[in-house]
Amino acid sequence: MRGLLFVLLFSAGLFASPAAVSESAGREAGGTIIDMQPFRQTHSIGIKGAAGQQGSATLINLNPGVNVWYLLLLSRPGASEQEIYHLENGDATSRRLSLDESNPYGLVIASGKERSVCDLWGPDSRESLRPARKSGSAFAPLCEGRIYLRNPVKGQRTALESVTEVLRDQVPGGELVISSVRDTLFAYLYQRRAEERIDSKTLSGAPRSGPVDGPLPASMDAVQAAKTVKPVELGIDVEGVGTDGMIPGNWYAAKGNPGIYAGVIVPGWIAPEIMRSHRDLVNGLDSVELGQLVYLVAFDLQRFDLRYSLGTDQPGLGWSPRAIPQMRDKTLPGPDGIGTSAPLVRTGRVSPAEAGRTVAAFIGGFKRHHGAFKYGDLSLKNHGSHYGFMESGVVFSTLQPGLATLYSLTDGRVDMRTWTREDNKILPKVVDARQNGVPLITGFDPSLRMSQPGPLVARWGMGNWSGSEDALLQTMRAGAALQELNGRRFLIYAFFWSATPSAMTRVFQAYQCRYAMLLDMNALVHTYLAVYGRQEGQLSLQHLIRGMSEADVYVKGRYIPRFLGFSDDRDFFYLIRKEKP
Repeated sequence: MRGLLFVLLFSAGLFASPAAVSESAGREAGGTIIDMQPFRQTHSIGIKGAAGQQGSATLINLNPGVNVWYLLLLSRPGASEQEIYHLENGDATSRRLSLDESNPYGLVIASGKERSVCDLWGPDSRESLRPARKSGSAFAPLCEGRIYLRNPVKGQRTALESVTEVLRDQVPGGELVISSVRDTLFAYLYQRRAEERIDSKTLSGAPRSGPVDGPLPASMDAVQAAKTVKPVELGIDVEGVGTDGMIPGNWYAAKGNPGIYAGVIVPGWIAPEIMRSHRDLVNGLDSVELGQLVYLVAFDLQRFDLRYSLGTDQPGLGWSPRAIPQMRDKTLPGPDGIGTSAPLVRTGRVSPAEAGRTVAAFIGGFKRHHGAFKYGDLSLKNHGSHYGFMESGVVFSTLQPGLATLYSLTDGRVDMRTWTREDNKILPKVVDARQNGVPLITGFDPSLRMSQPGPLVARWGMGNWSGSEDALLQTMRAGAALQELNGRRFLIYAFFWSATPSAMTRVFQAYQCRYAMLLDMNALVHTYLAVYGRQEGQLSLQHLIRGMSEADVYVKGRYIPRFLGFSDDRDFFYLIRKEKP
């Protein structure tokens, strides 16, 4: 990686010279992210100082249906400036926060029939907000840990990301440098990895089936069904792997982590009827795409809830330079009328309230820089159709029609769909959501046992798939899919060393997925997935691909996992084990 960074920096020197909730249109300059929250509830009370000065406390529940995030606005008696605090409810299911005139120095915390008052801004002996703010902790506990104050922190950037940001933001022609290195050096390296010889052999004995309670295996070519491969890059320990290796298309249970499964597949070994299907929508695959080893992990959604967190910096809220000029409103800092998430705080880290139950985390989607359309119908709609995202029931960027969306609801359901205006009716129940381009898979026909590819899989510019200008680039990519059949639902994450969207589509078709979408691409730090285990109070960490560990850090000899152990500048999804009834 240091060698790659040197190439990037060296290249820089060479090139340095050269109305409705869903509607973002009509937002006025000067608004804030608070104005974007259609379901917010606000309550204010008066505060009197010792000498009779007047003040006020205002509490905003940003989405009562989700009940996670609150804003507290304090105008202390005699103070000239208002104080703003972003609070997080540690138990959104059963706990509510409110204000009461009879208790003007704190929050009323109600849980079932129990009701208590937590003093936060009273006389010095009862003051806890200011010390919590000064602590600098991303999540400063208040009220005996029942709520947290979210404090601004600096998110960790990998070395590769730091160099990329410098080139993009501070070096003239920097984007050209990034593209040049990505389309040549990176593409070459990842293609070489994809071309590495697969260590395969004929299975000795009868073929082994996967776990009976696991995901559906892939539909494979009968000629290849008796072969095994060595998963040389797989970093997740699994059960049931024989000395011959893994059977491509099968699933293997992760050791010590019920409900998590891993597997591998070779695209060229997928059932011929799948590879011949929908040739009007999916391009043919070349020898590199056909012969590479693809790595996958699946999560049983009966056991896990899916959450999403914005990074401290990414994705941004301003205009993407990909949006064509006629779609931009120069009077606005971004497509939603805002350019910052303040006064809300983005921590880029799993909340302490959920950290103990977190079993996995994986990277989100494109940065805002690439998260809009330059070509096609979507480039001419909704200011360029910038990708939308929500966290904890709060809209940061409007969910746009026509875009692939991975989201979770207040009832715990996880789903994927191409968003429509009619879907806005479920917005009060949306906890988290992330859009990233257009779909790879849009449906599944059980009678044909065949997944339906998205309409723009083979349309490079219109699909905003990213890549080289000649639309031929194969690169490292990751995607997410939903497999659903006979009442069982699994979220599948797939990693490709060097692939186009067509190769991704064929793999997700093989696993009979009913929906699939691209996540991020181009580097291991952008396709990161880690699984966490716990034994006797000790945290263990395993990556889907061993090299993904480069995104984690060491502090005084201690291994600290990304997203779980420190704040990161990038957005991510994470899975938490469901509470027992």
